[in-house]
Amino acid sequence: MLCEQCKKRPATVHYTKVVNDQKTEYHLCEQCAREKGELDFTLGFEPGFSINNLLASLLDMGSPSRQVGKRAADVSQCPKCGLTYTQFRQTGRLGCGECYTAFERQLEPLLRRIQGTSNHTGKVPGRQGGTLKLEREIGRLERELEAAVEREEYEKAAVLRDQLKDLRQRLAKEQGGRADG
Repeated sequence: MLCEQCKKRPATVHYTKVVNDQKTEYHLCEQCAREKGELDFTLGFEPGFSINNLLASLLDMGSPSRQVGKRAADVSQCPKCGLTYTQFRQTGRLGCGECYTAFERQLEPLLRRIQGTSNHTGKVPGRQGGTLKLEREIGRLERELEAAVEREEYEKAAVLRDQLKDLRQRLAKEQGGRADG
C-alpha cells in the first residue's frame, strides 16, 4: 500500500483518528507522517516518561505494603526463561510467552485493571476472519449458556441456546457445510 499523501513511498504508519464520532483512517509513509506531526507519540508526556515505569507503578497499586521477608509472588519464577516476578515488576516486561502462565495469578488482576478483562482476543481483519469471529462468539455464548444453567436461569439459557443455534447455522453456511447440534 502506498502513502496516501505522497503516493510514492510505502505506507508504514497506519492510524485511526476519531473526532466528534467521525472515524478517519490514515496510511502514510514515515516521512509524511513526521511532516504531519503524527509520529510524536510522546506529546503531552514528560521527557522521563516510561511505559515500563507506568506498568511497574500499576503493579504496586492496591497491593498491601511490603512485609519483612519476601512474598511468594515475588519469588515465583518462569520455568522457561528464569525471569522472576520481582524482575518483571522492575522492568514491566515479561521474558517469554510462558511467563503469562507462570505469573498468571499475579497478572490477572493487573490485566483486568488495565484492559477491563484478562482475556486477549486480538483483532482479525474483517474479510479474513468471518468464520473465526463466529467461532469465538459461539464459544463465548456456550460459556454463558453453561453459567446460566448453573445459576438456574433457564429463560436466559433458552435465549442463549437459540442464539447458538442461529450462529452455528450461519457458521455452517459460511463454511459450506451443515450445522451440528
